[in-house]
Amino acid sequence: MKPASCTASHRVFLGLGSNLGNRQQLLSQACQEIERLIGPIVGQSAFYQSVPWGFSSPNDFLNAVVCCDTELSPRAVLYFTQQIERQLGRTAKSLDGIYHDRPIDIDILLFDQLHLVSPDLVIPHPLMLQRDFVLRPLTELLLSLAEKMPVGISLRQ
Repeated sequence: MKPASCTASHRVFLGLGSNLGNRQQLLSQACQEIERLIGPIVGQSAFYQSVPWGFSSPNDFLNAVVCCDTELSPRAVLYFTQQIERQLGRTAKSLDGIYHDRPIDIDILLFDQLHLVSPDLVIPHPLMLQRDFVLRPLTELLLSLAEKMPVGISLRQ
């Protein structure tokens, strides 16, 4: 699979998290790779520290949400986010609701107004509304993007 040049036909929101290694550097590297492989980042939240969700660990997470424009399909975005995770040191995905420490985690939160349910990809992210570490940066970013919109333009456009 090869990244396409971007003319901003889709808007995707990605949740980022890291609780191993140099968390801030890993999130920054993930953002660089997202821009290279998926499309230009048009907005990014601040970094938020949070305790692990769904498992116990002494390692807190650093989380953020980014918004980027892409010509890629949801499945292609999933492919590239997983490639970025592997490149940055992630060796295993969480399976059957069993979570563990990881250097990087990238989740597709929203993709345009799309509702998609498949065995390996659900959009909007099915646990997004249960996770403060997603909602806080996502809300910050949505408000920031809305403030930059001309009157009469919606986030959908």
